Amino acid sequence: MANNKQRLIDGAPGRALFLFALPMILGNLFQQFYNMADSVIVGRYVGVDALAAVGASYSFTNVFIMIAIGGGIGASVLTSQYLGARKYQEMKTSVYTFLITFAVLSTLLALFGFVANPWVLSRLNTPENIYEDAVLYLQLYFTGLPFMFMYNILAANFNAMGKSGIPLGLLIFSSLLNIFLDLLMVIRFELGVAGVAIATVLAQGISAVISFCILMALLHTYHTEEKPALFCSSILLRGTKIAVPSIIQQSIVSIGMLLTQSSVNQFGSSALAGYSAGMRLESIAIVPMIGTGNAMSTFTAQNLGAGQTKRVRQGYRISYGIIAGFAIALFVICQAFYHPILSAFLDANASPIAYETGTSYLRFIGCFFCLIGFKATTDGVLRGSGDVGIYMIANLINLGIRVFVARFFSPIYGIQFVWYAVPIGWAVNYLISFCWYQTGHWKTKQMVK
Repeated sequence: MANNKQRLIDGAPGRALFLFALPMILGNLFQQFYNMADSVIVGRYVGVDALAAVGASYSFTNVFIMIAIGGGIGASVLTSQYLGARKYQEMKTSVYTFLITFAVLSTLLALFGFVANPWVLSRLNTPENIYEDAVLYLQLYFTGLPFMFMYNILAANFNAMGKSGIPLGLLIFSSLLNIFLDLLMVIRFELGVAGVAIATVLAQGISAVISFCILMALLHTYHTEEKPALFCSSILLRGTKIAVPSIIQQSIVSIGMLLTQSSVNQFGSSALAGYSAGMRLESIAIVPMIGTGNAMSTFTAQNLGAGQTKRVRQGYRISYGIIAGFAIALFVICQAFYHPILSAFLDANASPIAYETGTSYLRFIGCFFCLIGFKATTDGVLRGSGDVGIYMIANLINLGIRVFVARFFSPIYGIQFVWYAVPIGWAVNYLISFCWYQTGHWKTKQMVK
């Protein structure tokens, strides 16, 4: 039974990596569509101010989303390494330990977000005409935060076990459910911003419950001689050492958006609406890059668990070709089809400032997606091996560049400097991580012996 569950450590590395990454990429795309549905429906059926309110909320909520995704990926590295080493009892204990840990953590974060969001929005200089709607959206959103957290942790464990097709199916279901509920709440019941928040919470809650049931059934297929422990402090400690840098790495973009949003807010709600639309589209465009990097993390963890270091290097080299293919396609799409894409969010005639801002953002950033792809796959190797110190520093430098340029240059030279800094941060981040990868230190960091 074990052999057919180990496909990342067998067969051609490139084929194994790509076939594993593809469902993760498609799943992450559906998750972005899931998140983007709120903006499209509100922008079209309620108005530009409502879109700006949801956009102002997005940079804050996205920090929590990235904490969930980063925590899940980081914690699941141990799951992957135990699976590669065929230590199924420890693998189950690892899964149980982090499910319990993140259930508690997400509840605490939900309480914090619910209480703190008015203060955060004020500190970000949120325009007065959208402030109340933004607060309402966030208060409703944070009531469902534990469901969102648990779904992402569960999805990370499916991926860690090589079952990336399961989260894809669940995300397709939850995305369609969210869109249906968005339309129902906004058009039928005319609840506006509150409606899309309620729809998101309901869809996330249903998806989390279904995911939990499927994961428990899947774990049951891995037979062990003894009943695994539900919690292990040593596993928690080892996993936390990986999870914390992973959270930072996954959160860099969203934290950068949050810290630079005050720079955007000073240009008014129309510019914020355009920036929000461009930001959402950037989040979708980088999905193949982040998905390939996350797949590289699991690929590395499983193969190091199986003692196959050479195979990790082969997979890493091949990942550059995958990233280059995605980057070329995204460049063409951003340059040739920006008008119909942005029109899904914005009416160019009704809100010309918003449309011009979104266009400038999307066409510029579309030239540099290869940089975040190379960064993501290199970080994936370091994260999958547990060698996370340098890559955490590299991501913090990336964040610092974004915030510094946006805060100090955009008030003088214009809003464009909010996104001019992005490729610079990506490039510096990649070069630092790549130089560390070249040292080979990551090969000595296998956490499961």
